[in-house]
Amino acid sequence: MASSTYLNPVYKNSVNQRFREKRFKFFLELLNRVKTTDRPIRILDIGGLEIYWERMNYLGTHDIHITLLNLEQKETKSPNVRSVKGNATDLSEYKDHEFDIVFSNSVIEHLYEKGNHRKMAKEAARVGKYYYIQTPNYYFPIEPHWLFPAFQWLPFSTRVWLTRKFDLGHYKKIPNRAAAEHLVSEINLITEAEMKEMFPDGKVYREYFMGMKKSITMYRFPE
Repeated sequence: MASSTYLNPVYKNSVNQRFREKRFKFFLELLNRVKTTDRPIRILDIGGLEIYWERMNYLGTHDIHITLLNLEQKETKSPNVRSVKGNATDLSEYKDHEFDIVFSNSVIEHLYEKGNHRKMAKEAARVGKYYYIQTPNYYFPIEPHWLFPAFQWLPFSTRVWLTRKFDLGHYKKIPNRAAAEHLVSEINLITEAEMKEMFPDGKVYREYFMGMKKSITMYRFPE
């Protein structure tokens, strides 16, 4: 349990939270490149939570407004944050470049239905003048959700069996086969080559752990 807590991003002092803080510093460097007289800067956070921005000390910031887009609307407490219900693969309610920045952290790999990765990528690039889209690396040896070595490379049936029999990573065991199959099929990690294909006008920020590429971020910002 201790090692799981240490890695789980829900916890403030987890390893993953420290990586997120490091990535956020890079994001702030990119944010400083955005020169606009229009304030507040409008950020669409796909799949984001208010607690993320709270930990980054961005609640109550007057020159930044954050819209959290999730499958369900969530209650928010900060005046510069609002939550909306929406689908990352269909942002047709928003105009082209309606937001200054589209931001997403470890979400795109959850869009498991065929073609949904690309649909989200296309919509993020359309509604945002700039974007910052992060995802765990398919080739990193520790799967980041189950926290199990090589989990993503195992046969589907083996991943389902492990999910049904053991508490792994962020998940308690799920004895029901259909529910376990749904969870396993929901998450499909993405390679750097696939991210580059989906964001052809973006640049790559790579995050390393012990010399191994842990995550990939595609970003489009002014030079």
